[in-house]
Amino acid sequence: MRRNMLLLTVGMMACNVFGQTKPPASIGPVPSQRQMLWHPLEYYAFVHFNMNTFTNMEWGTGSESPDQFHPLQLDTRQWARIAKEAGMKGIILTAKHHDGFCLWPTATTAHSVKNSAWRNGEGDVLRDLSEACREYGLKFGVYLSPWDRNNQDYGSPAYVEVFHTQLREILNNYGDVFEVWFDGANGGSGYYGGANETRKIDSRTYYEWDKVTEIVREMQPDAVIFSDGGPDIRWVGNEDGMANETNWAVMRRAEIYPGWPRYVELRSGHPDGTHWLPAEADVSIRPGWYYHPAEDHQVKSLPALLDIYYGSVGRNASLLLNLPVDQRGLIHEKDAQQLMVLKAQLDRDFAVDLARDSEVTASQVRGNSREYTAANVNDGNPATFWAPEDTTVTASLTLTFPTALEMNRLLLQEYIPLGQRVQEFSIEVKATGHWKEIDRQTTIGNKRILRFDPVTTRQLRINILKAKGAPLLSNIGVFRAPNVLSEPAIRRSRQGLVSIEVPDKQLNIYYKVGEAADENSWQAYDACFRAEGPTVVRAMAVDPQGPDSTAVVKRYFDIFKKDWKVLKVSSGELEEGYKMLDDDPGTFWASHEGIGLPQEITIDLGKVERIRGFSYWPMQERWSYGIITEYELLGSNDNKNWQILSSGEFANIGNHPVEQFKSVTPVPVRFLTLKALKVHGEIARVSIGEFGILTTKD
Repeated sequence: MRRNMLLLTVGMMACNVFGQTKPPASIGPVPSQRQMLWHPLEYYAFVHFNMNTFTNMEWGTGSESPDQFHPLQLDTRQWARIAKEAGMKGIILTAKHHDGFCLWPTATTAHSVKNSAWRNGEGDVLRDLSEACREYGLKFGVYLSPWDRNNQDYGSPAYVEVFHTQLREILNNYGDVFEVWFDGANGGSGYYGGANETRKIDSRTYYEWDKVTEIVREMQPDAVIFSDGGPDIRWVGNEDGMANETNWAVMRRAEIYPGWPRYVELRSGHPDGTHWLPAEADVSIRPGWYYHPAEDHQVKSLPALLDIYYGSVGRNASLLLNLPVDQRGLIHEKDAQQLMVLKAQLDRDFAVDLARDSEVTASQVRGNSREYTAANVNDGNPATFWAPEDTTVTASLTLTFPTALEMNRLLLQEYIPLGQRVQEFSIEVKATGHWKEIDRQTTIGNKRILRFDPVTTRQLRINILKAKGAPLLSNIGVFRAPNVLSEPAIRRSRQGLVSIEVPDKQLNIYYKVGEAADENSWQAYDACFRAEGPTVVRAMAVDPQGPDSTAVVKRYFDIFKKDWKVLKVSSGELEEGYKMLDDDPGTFWASHEGIGLPQEITIDLGKVERIRGFSYWPMQERWSYGIITEYELLGSNDNKNWQILSSGEFANIGNHPVEQFKSVTPVPVRFLTLKALKVHGEIARVSIGEFGILTTKD
């Protein structure tokens, strides 16, 4: 019934739009009805929550006990409430990941919630979430891993039947499903019912994808199917949440479905594509897909999340933002906070559409008809559009505003039911009587959002420079997004140069140097400055448009490291060791495998310094290793006679890998040796993101 009503509605809109003037013919592949239902969603949540949450892993082995799954505060209504408040349109849940543990009481395996201690085996996460989504008006989607490292029959036809049965269960028992998500990871080492071996399959044929599609089409006809290559939605080709600036919603699907290794092409699509196959950009709000306590300090910043939004939704893709639910069964407070910060900023960015009050004129209108007039692009109706004659592949639209306005965002949308057409376009503003180009880009598609430095003008012109056929634009939006307030990042190079940066270049930065600096000593920052000795640098960013400013950021710098030398590392080239002295914890030195513990590094400070402590930044990589948990620090003045200055542990550093400080009894030394006695995890390697000393301050 719902499908028939949708078709009736579309038909009525077509009659209203097309009237007596012959409508444009479609060009190339066009979206299906289910894809047209999916396109407006644009932004929705991925929830990775499964056995890996409780084993602190990304990929489980399949050998876990169901009793390890035991969330004591599981609340899927909290997930749905936060997603709704964040402006998301749906939630896709990892119903089964590669380890094979099922979040519903499946009849196909014992490796599921029915054999866990959680709710005495009576729980069903899929049911809880599907009901919560309905309550909050969200779409419900499911991720089902084709790979199963627990099932003893994996690799044989018997497992394929299990996989198909699991798919039927989750599509039949939980209401409407808007998207079915299949991961591209297939076949490898696993437990496989106790076999502990490697099994390989042909991922293009083994799972009988044609039959999988038939099951989805039969049971959830409106659901789109995602995999690396479709058949409805394609992966964007990275896990950064970014499409390329050129992004076609069409691809040569027969070449890529159900998957291929040329991932880079997925980021841009194929201009000569044979099927409508739009991109979905997936990314996690943290480094990992699953929750890890060690990443609590690595939730993405507002500027990073904005870049992701504009690089996905703003580049003709949808954004699938992952929220790794924690061991309690809740979205972590820090993740929820950043989601709301992002929502508030996006609301501000698109609060007032300046195009609504503009007069729009076109270089040409199809048949000089009112049905395809330029005024359709700012009437707020997605079913109307501007169209020139069929033979037109270059054209322009001009927006004239009542008064000169400041703007820094432009939103464009093509009328995609008739295909994606625009290949190249530019935007210009009129200043001092002349047109000035401020950007030139390629594709538009369902939605394209351009960010540029603020400009003030009464006229804005969009030039279609190249198209597959007559360009059809359904919407143009113009906005003045406010400046993005974010705390300054204060850095010092090994040579002693201090730089202060904020992502939004429209902000003004002020700073002061020295512990005793008073309120009158703030200076405008415009270039790097030198700070070689121990000092404190404070900075804040101020919005020149209003009274808002960030909190004051404070950074203590001790003596700079220009003259320090790395004399010894436990393995590798000495030159690599300087990565732990570059005042950048994002770079690191790491020892080789097979050395064993303890391991040590020795540094020459260049002259005798009276030290009162030292600092250690652990590696900040997503797949970290070699984080020191127990240490000794030794000092010497001649590199021959050594004394222990400090020893002990970095408590809980594996779960909280941030900068650690340790005090020592003040002592003059020139040479220092940091000895790693134990490391976090089972890999006997040592890594150091940054090493420093304290000479005057703790």
